[in-house]
Amino acid sequence: MGAQVRVYKRRIRSVSSTKKITKAMEMIAASRIVKAQRQVAASTPYADELTRAVAAVATGSDTQHPLTTEAENPVRAAVLLVTSDRGLAGGYSSNAIKAADRLTERLRAEGKEVDTYVVGRKGVAYYNFRNRKVVQSWTGFTDRPGYSDAKAVAGPLIEAVRKDTAEGGVDELHIVFTEFVSMITQNPVDKRLLPLSLDEVRDAGEAGAAGKKEQRILPLYDFEPSAEDVLDALLPRYVESRIYNALLQSSASEHAARRRAMKSATDNAEELIKSLTRLANQARQADITQEISEIVGGASALADASAGSD
Repeated sequence: MGAQVRVYKRRIRSVSSTKKITKAMEMIAASRIVKAQRQVAASTPYADELTRAVAAVATGSDTQHPLTTEAENPVRAAVLLVTSDRGLAGGYSSNAIKAADRLTERLRAEGKEVDTYVVGRKGVAYYNFRNRKVVQSWTGFTDRPGYSDAKAVAGPLIEAVRKDTAEGGVDELHIVFTEFVSMITQNPVDKRLLPLSLDEVRDAGEAGAAGKKEQRILPLYDFEPSAEDVLDALLPRYVESRIYNALLQSSASEHAARRRAMKSATDNAEELIKSLTRLANQARQADITQEISEIVGGASALADASAGSD
């Protein structure tokens, strides 16, 4: 066997090993997507209904609360970016980071300072490499987030919202995550969590009611001891539920993106193996042709030599 054929054989073995890895990762991601989709479907109705409950309380009272009241001159905003802990997921993390950069530029253009909070090692590495300040970061759970993880993330953000801006607090809270639409489509989005826009909640409720062909009316409440105490109790629940839903949607999007990336890598490995196999066959045929030519040439030389001696 020629040297060139041995080189092709080594490359084929190497690509075959890589293909086994990418195929296994594709199957693992595909199996985890189903569970992640179920968790998203289970958490979304709770988060939506809690948002409507907060809107109902705010509409039925004149209480000035950071949950529903916008500052006259907002000076600082907090941005929570959700990325992944692991790579090999295509443009999943980079697309979310780009969306966060666009949001940050827009907020700064409005004259607001931006405090950045990051979930996921990819986002943390991105900001550390560029020497950008991160107020706080969390890692290690983006693959399978739990409600306790959402509470851990929400705690410092709620504390920042409750603080006065002169003491390092924020007037607004935004979140950037990847929304799971389908197995093929995952869109990075940015949403403002606080202060809650009652118009957006009302429009969403009317749109949902229109789809069901019924009118959605917010109920009237009597508050005991006060509407402000109710909003104080609902504030952490609202932020936690929204962050938890965003973490679940990001997890499902990460698995879908990784499955698609690994499938593409597996397909490319198969094409590369076919190409290398053809090149190896051509090299082997060339070696065989050369050996036959050498044998025929040697036989002809011997025949000519024997004829000359005669």
